[in-house]
Amino acid sequence: MTGTQPSDPRMALIDYAESAIVEDDALAAARLRAAELGTEPVSPAVGALLAMLARLVDARAVAEIGTGTGVSGLWLLAGMAADGVLTTIDPELEHHRAARASFAGGDIAPGRTRLINGTPREVLPRLSDNSYDLVFIDGPRLDLPRFVGESIRMLRPGGALVIHDAAAGGAVADPARTDPMTSAAREAALLVADDDRLLPVVIPLGPGVLAAAKAR
Repeated sequence: MTGTQPSDPRMALIDYAESAIVEDDALAAARLRAAELGTEPVSPAVGALLAMLARLVDARAVAEIGTGTGVSGLWLLAGMAADGVLTTIDPELEHHRAARASFAGGDIAPGRTRLINGTPREVLPRLSDNSYDLVFIDGPRLDLPRFVGESIRMLRPGGALVIHDAAAGGAVADPARTDPMTSAAREAALLVADDDRLLPVVIPLGPGVLAAAKAR
């Protein structure tokens, strides 16, 4: 039998979803900064998903765990209300400098972002209950269960929780994988699934996204 085997239609669909998103100059510059610093930002399709979810919940207050160079922040701000404020947490000062440059390049007014330098473990307990329309988690995988618990507390009724790389690169589907990173991802997913206030869905974009809506 000759010829090439047909490609996986599921992968073709994901490739199409990624290629269908065109990013502006500010996002392109933010991605260049990410490459220079060695960070892994959200893919264009995941970014577009963040913007859409922010718009759906009419987000005016968003918390982000993991600032990076501002790629996901720019996408979130694109979907937020014009007076919305993004609170974003990262322990690396270099990331904050890069993100500020990215936000300035996107003509984001300084008052629309609140960059907090510190570890999420330290910062999240200080953020208010039921005060955020959307919480985006893109922080250290080992701390995912802790981040999920804090995020549910912080979300207002009707708000949205979004977890990036929730599938640990696909490892959560492999029962033989019991390493700490995979176990943490599984525990976080179970916390979401077992919370009666949350309506979750797994979205196969980027490395895997878990999104959930909190009951009103």
